[in-house]
Amino acid sequence: MSDAVDNEATYADLERFLDRTKEARLESFKDLLRIASISGIPTHAPDCRAAAEFVAADLRVIGMEHVEVSETGGHPVVYSDWLHAPGKPTVLVYCHYDVQPVDPLDLWESPPFVPVVKDGRMLARGASDCKCHVSMHSRAIEALMRTRGVLPINLKVVIEGEEESSSIHLDAWLEANKGRLQADFAVISDTGFFEGNLPAITVGLRGLVYFQLDVTGSTIDLHSGGYGGAVDNPINALCGIVAALKGPDGRIRVPGFYDGVVELSSLDREALARLPFDDEEYRRSLGVPALHGEPGYTTLERLGGRPTLDVCGIWGGFEGAGPKTIIPAHAHAKISCRLVADQDPERVFGLVARYIERVAPKSVRYSIERLGDGKPSLTPIDGPITQAAARALEASFGVEPLFIREGGSVPVCASFEAILGLSTVLLGFAPPDGQFHAPNEWMSMANYETGIRTIVRYWDEVAKLETT
Repeated sequence: MSDAVDNEATYADLERFLDRTKEARLESFKDLLRIASISGIPTHAPDCRAAAEFVAADLRVIGMEHVEVSETGGHPVVYSDWLHAPGKPTVLVYCHYDVQPVDPLDLWESPPFVPVVKDGRMLARGASDCKCHVSMHSRAIEALMRTRGVLPINLKVVIEGEEESSSIHLDAWLEANKGRLQADFAVISDTGFFEGNLPAITVGLRGLVYFQLDVTGSTIDLHSGGYGGAVDNPINALCGIVAALKGPDGRIRVPGFYDGVVELSSLDREALARLPFDDEEYRRSLGVPALHGEPGYTTLERLGGRPTLDVCGIWGGFEGAGPKTIIPAHAHAKISCRLVADQDPERVFGLVARYIERVAPKSVRYSIERLGDGKPSLTPIDGPITQAAARALEASFGVEPLFIREGGSVPVCASFEAILGLSTVLLGFAPPDGQFHAPNEWMSMANYETGIRTIVRYWDEVAKLETT
């Protein structure tokens, strides 16, 4: 059956298959979670390879073709495809098999790589970020292949092993494999639902520029009585530079910083206004006396649709107990700028660097070290591939999904757009409070099971679309 499914009755066989294989599906998910594939710790490199080999073997068994554990210079990428749906769209699916470190270990209710289901939650490192999505996509493919014998679309699957350690080898791998990665669009499953576990599609991700600013004066700390008033204090100078970057109203003062920012459309603002969000409850949950940000925008609009500039760390001078009367030799700050479409990290970094050069006092020296960046991403809400995902979510979960913007970054999204020229749909099912990167990470098994059904329905919806 290669034609799109139009009748709900055609899903009966699929439901029977999923009911019959529920226990096997659960055990397969647990087996993947047992692998300690921590990409950022070198001693876990064998575990990362084991996870890649596990995923590859699973893809072969369920009927995917050209399965390959591809070398990258780091942890391997798993690639596979199934391309037997002529005239139908080709979709590239991305997930990652690597996970974060588990510290502090003593806060875990059970060992992080011994998966346990408790109160409808799968408890384990990687359960929600992002091995659930690896498993869900595989199980959706399996269900389709076992009940129909074919997929409704052409599918290419990329499962990465370094997402939790900055994907440092992925861009080069994408460049080297551009030919076989051609598709009509990409689906990235590394996101989740909105507060209250409400089904949602992420349509916006902020990018990033991160740098360290170092300010130096003398080569050594100086006696503040003997030299105070004769030389500038690097900490004072650093504070002056930082203060010049941003106004008290939250607006960034760097000339040209907002050039290229795609303003929120009326549709964007309506979608954000639909989200069940209470400013006062949000303020109370954070324990701050008041919310603060760029005027003219709501809190949710600022969180997902506006750029930022923040000091993430600042240090220098004497920090011990009691007095030490010095003018410190140096001071430092780490600064991040969250970017929105269509801001370019390279250009923004140049603008900020030139402005710092303008405002930095000549009585000190300074240097800037760029520590990382990533491009922002924006998917139109009314685009056909996004609306197809919305229909699939509503059919499976029984409620109309929300459209949300995330303040953080998923670098691979920008890489797919820049290197492969692919638009993306961010379709993930993790609960918003799943304690990603923290002890006792968990995945809702209801989200997991219903998400598999959603993925099947999405491929059927995509099959109805015209190829680009």
